[in-house]
Amino acid sequence: MGLRFRKSVKLAPGIRMNFSGSGISWNFGPRGASISVGKRGTYLNTGIPGTGLYSRERIDTSNLNTKTPTQSFKSSSKQTTLTITIRIEDDGTIEFLDSEGNQLPENIINLAKKQQGTYIQNLIQNKCDEINSEIEAIGEIHLYTPNPETKPKYQEQEFTEPEPIKPIPKKIGFFDKFFKHRQLTIEKENKNKEDLYNEELNAWLEAKKHHEANEIKKRKLIENDIYCDINAMELFLEENLQNIEWPRETLISTEFFNNGDQIFIDVDLPEIEDIPNKKASVPKRGYKLSVKEMTTRQVQQLYMKHVHAIGFRIIGETFYALPKIKKVTLSAYSQRPDKSTGQICDEYLYSVQVDRNLWSRINFNNLQSLDIIEALTQFNIIRKMTKTGIFQAIKPFNPDS
Repeated sequence: MGLRFRKSVKLAPGIRMNFSGSGISWNFGPRGASISVGKRGTYLNTGIPGTGLYSRERIDTSNLNTKTPTQSFKSSSKQTTLTITIRIEDDGTIEFLDSEGNQLPENIINLAKKQQGTYIQNLIQNKCDEINSEIEAIGEIHLYTPNPETKPKYQEQEFTEPEPIKPIPKKIGFFDKFFKHRQLTIEKENKNKEDLYNEELNAWLEAKKHHEANEIKKRKLIENDIYCDINAMELFLEENLQNIEWPRETLISTEFFNNGDQIFIDVDLPEIEDIPNKKASVPKRGYKLSVKEMTTRQVQQLYMKHVHAIGFRIIGETFYALPKIKKVTLSAYSQRPDKSTGQICDEYLYSVQVDRNLWSRINFNNLQSLDIIEALTQFNIIRKMTKTGIFQAIKPFNPDS
């Protein structure tokens, strides 16, 4: 099925979610950490992969002193620095590796557990929290939906690029005056520095000018254009939606009607197979992470919450970003096998029409008390769904109907 509407927006995937207007985010931690043990103490080294961010924390008050002769130790009487990487996979597998990625022998693993057991347990608990937080976040996308009574406000972004510093010319010394080549060398160096400074200054002034021009456009867009210009409305809505990161790449298509008073939105939902289906727990004893699959019913209920939360969130973002909009019609579809042919096709799961006045009756300061599955039933909705979360295909609202 081709897109029904003219304008399409792709929302970037990513488990970390940053929502426009509300400033909430989930940021899951690194998959591993390292413990460095040596003559200067024991340190916990952590970092976020791909960012270059790194921290090193002293976590002991005494040195590791081992007399166990192994290949990695220089001698039994000398201090040895050993870096251990603890890798915890999504399935609960825990690996203790050396600096080259090789499995460590059991005696070294036991030594690490004995001396740094608390910190290893913390790593396991962090991974457990990460897995479970992903499950919770899936069903809570709607909790930070902005209040439609709050209008977009222009906030000036300062130009933060520092101005280039003018170089101080090197002075020609007393003796330099007696040597022409030394005087010429100093003058050339000064000129090169001055030329470079002028280039950097011109580039800085141009960037500052460009930034200020963009700020003027941005202020006009927010304070004026989104109230009267459909092109501006499309642009600003897209910018707001792009600030939302979903668990997978999500396609949204939109089109305005009735001079910008009404908008139709189609959203491509994730398939139920894309929903996380495992929960984690940490046993009271030992160094283990237990990861178990959720039941089919639990996954269906989570999916049911998630797909309604997506629609709720997008409707709310639209009313917030575009004060001119009086009605939003959102239809959500997914790719599923056709029962008659077995071919994968787009099937609409629900379609809802929402008036701004009715939407404004929702208490946006208490969304945690909202039953997100029932929340959309107060509006004009087309939906065929069982209590356990099984959807049947429906025909969505059409602009011509």
